[in-house]
Order: sequence, then C-alpha cells, then structure tokens
Amino acid sequence: MDTTNSVISSDRVEGTSVYNLAGDKLGSIDDLMIDKVSGKVAYAVMEFGGFLGMGTDRYPIPWNMLKYDTSLDGYRVPIDKNKLDDAPRYPADEIPIYDRTYSTRVDQYYGL
Repeated sequence: MDTTNSVISSDRVEGTSVYNLAGDKLGSIDDLMIDKVSGKVAYAVMEFGGFLGMGTDRYPIPWNMLKYDTSLDGYRVPIDKNKLDDAPRYPADEIPIYDRTYSTRVDQYYGL
C-alpha cells in the first residue's frame, strides 16, 4: 500500500488488517461510514469473529482511532480484544442507522 499519497481509494482500505497496540490482529476493515455533510470518514467498520465469513460481526470504530502502521501494512488501534466483548456491533445483514444516538453510543464506548 502506497503511504506517500494523502488520499486512498476505499476499496484499498477495505480488507486491510487491524491490530491492537500489542500487534495482535483484531480483524480487518469491512466498510467505511462517511459523513454525508462533511465528506469525511466517520467510522471504519471492522470485521471480527466467525469462521469463513459466517457469524462474523461488524464493529464500528471511530476513524480517528486508527493509525496506519507501514511495518504491519495495517491499522493500529488502542483496543484490546477484551474491549470488543461489549463493543457496539451488528451482523452484516442488520446494518444499524448511523443516527446521532447510535454514533454517540459508539463514540462514548470508546471514550470519545
């Protein structure tokens, strides 16, 4: 992945691995949620759990928590695997409405 450019196509972000600060792989980016007004990415939706795509949950993580790490060719987040136990999540076929209430719930869970 070329990190010299200041923009990247969303299809290049999707599938990128996500690691915690200890270097443990947590999952991979499944989707990006973009604010319609500002045009900025608000959340990266991380895929975690399940087997071969079955029973896999989606975890919205505030975009500003992700930092790209060139040595891992992936993103780092200050989240332990245990923190994901109670994190906001949903199955792929039940995408929630990202309204103010839901966004506030996600942001508060991660201490933002």
